[in-house]
Amino acid sequence: MNKITISGREISQNSPVFIIAELSANHGGKIEIAKKTIKAAAQTGADAIKLQTYTADTITLDCDNDYFQIKQDTLWDGQTLHSLYEKAYMPWEWQGELKAYAESLGLICFSSPFDKTAVDFLESIDVPAYKIASFEITDIPLIEYVASKGKPVIISTGIAEKNDIQEALDACHRMNNKEIILLKCTSAYPAPLKEANLLTIPDLAKEFDVIAGFSDHTLGITAPVTAVALGAKVIEKHFILDRSIGGPDASFSLDAEQFTQMVNAVRDTEKMLGKVTYELSEKSKKSREFSRSLFITENVKTGDVVSENNIRSVRPGYGLHPKYYKEILGKMFSKDLSKGTPLKWEMFK
Repeated sequence: MNKITISGREISQNSPVFIIAELSANHGGKIEIAKKTIKAAAQTGADAIKLQTYTADTITLDCDNDYFQIKQDTLWDGQTLHSLYEKAYMPWEWQGELKAYAESLGLICFSSPFDKTAVDFLESIDVPAYKIASFEITDIPLIEYVASKGKPVIISTGIAEKNDIQEALDACHRMNNKEIILLKCTSAYPAPLKEANLLTIPDLAKEFDVIAGFSDHTLGITAPVTAVALGAKVIEKHFILDRSIGGPDASFSLDAEQFTQMVNAVRDTEKMLGKVTYELSEKSKKSREFSRSLFITENVKTGDVVSENNIRSVRPGYGLHPKYYKEILGKMFSKDLSKGTPLKWEMFK
């Protein structure tokens, strides 16, 4: 059975769901806001906080020709890729300090690198895992370099076809790294519920023999909770201290109250899923007393014939099992009995 450990936290089919608060661009350009956001994430019950490690120049080119214009009916249309990432990126000089702060609050902290220099930087601050963003799943050299560090690799599949997923896995395997988690993802911001296709989650786990989870860009908490019910063992959701901060990701991020609701709903869902069992709990065994059984429905005397007129299957369950109803009909009572007496085998001749 697949089992991955990140900073001492086991992620497996038998472990609690690993919940990641994605900080992303929700820092308002201020390290103080980033710290407050991390503290709030810890208070929601999240397991981890995830950063992104890039600069505008490491992720794209400073170019404004048509190729680099955003015009796909997104939240960010009308900008160039470079201008968007200039606004969204988190300064690298913050990240070691933020990691230490997150860990002091009991959060695991790791990041998504977008080029080799980011990987080298993240190695220098000793992140315990790496996340490959959806749009980087086709960057096989980057994935190989990340996987070569021998740490767990979480890969989002938002823009991937099946062969892209296999090629990304193969890249990790070439580096002798099989600590891989695949996240179902829909790369739309926000993502429509009807495009979530959450049934893909158990198929990912089965088809690629990995732990599967869900990186969510829908609004609200319905999708991640449903994903857990379908077997997701990792949930990633964008987190913001307050939407009034603004920023590229604000509109589809959960605030502290909503994220707390999601965490609680996920934990409740885990409790309800439980395990496969046909054994009754103690409460269910007690409730079984109110099941049906055979009772005398009118006063009878010794020698009276058992008939539909003097016995019935009723609640509660202190008499003979109803399956004996036909077998008992036609027998004779061996003693005088009163209405409301539960039937026993010793009452017949």
